[in-house]
Amino acid sequence: MLLILLEALLALGLLVFIVWWTMFSGRKKGEPPGADTPGDDK
Repeated sequence: MLLILLEALLALGLLVFIVWWTMFSGRKKGEPPGADTPGDDK
C-alpha cells in the first residue's frame, strides 16, 4: 500500500513539474506586444 501511495505521489509531482515547466519556461521577457490576439487586425 505504501508503495502505491509513493508511486502516485511521484506521478503527481512529475505532472506538476511538467505543467510548471511548460507554463514558465517561455521567453524571458514574455510575448511580444500584440501577440496575444493573432487574428485581430483592426
